[in-house]
Amino acid sequence: MKHILIAALLASLTAGVNLSLAQELAKAPLTVSAEAKTAVKTKLNINKASLDQLVAIPGIGEKKAQAIKEYIAANGPIKDQQQLTEVKGIGDKLAAKVAEHISF
Repeated sequence: MKHILIAALLASLTAGVNLSLAQELAKAPLTVSAEAKTAVKTKLNINKASLDQLVAIPGIGEKKAQAIKEYIAANGPIKDQQQLTEVKGIGDKLAAKVAEHISF
């Protein structure tokens, strides 16, 4: 009988602690580290990016990355999304797609 009472007491204490902890967690604001915020906001500067960095952009393969580097070498820095479409192999759709990953 003592074992049953002790088990019941421990179960109720555990439930109480879990409930208390859940209530405290619900009140606590969600915090995001400064590094995580920076990682989300950081975009790759297309004019300063290496060939490997450009290839890592979704939708840009080796040929388009090389075309971007050659365009920049011949014409200077790319200033905006519209100018990016002047690069061989990059149209309006691809420029819009990569725009969320790059800065100028």
